[in-house]
Amino acid sequence: MQRVCVFCGSREGARPEYKEAARDLGYALVERGYGLVYGGASVGLMGTIADAVLERGGEVIGVIPQALVDRELAHPHLSELHVVGTMHERKALMAARSDAFIALPGGFGTFEELFEVVTWGQIGIHRKAMGLLDVAGYFDTLLAMVERGVSEGFIPDTHRDLLCADPDPRSLLDRLERYQVPDLGRKWADRKDI
Repeated sequence: MQRVCVFCGSREGARPEYKEAARDLGYALVERGYGLVYGGASVGLMGTIADAVLERGGEVIGVIPQALVDRELAHPHLSELHVVGTMHERKALMAARSDAFIALPGGFGTFEELFEVVTWGQIGIHRKAMGLLDVAGYFDTLLAMVERGVSEGFIPDTHRDLLCADPDPRSLLDRLERYQVPDLGRKWADRKDI
């Protein structure tokens, strides 16, 4: 891995642990020589992790739509800032510039970005590691929802292993470094029942 894409909130959230975890993950990325790819904003957990990586001399690549630049949300001190036209372009460029993905606590945008890359992994568009930094149990209910999808037959059992979770940034990075793509079974295109 050279760069890790981090999805996270444009707000700091209600608990100080969220901001602390974003800062700690930023420091851990630099300790291991990994660059950060993220949404390019200067606010919320996004700004916190970018500032932490920059503080320790790491590389930070931001990707932000022009509409958010116009609202003065772009971080002014990044290693690289790519301004794109749409959210779709943003996600595609973030994925292309990254070797792994981590989601920190966040809202609808974070969930949407996370599930898009998990879906891409599921259908074979990429073979990159994906993880959740489960700060203060933030993702417990999401993981329970995934288990419900497995138990109800909507998510194949082995596909739950596409996503790993850990409350500690360094431990999560250890797991992502050891990540092996799970056996995903038959390709979707080979199925005759869809």
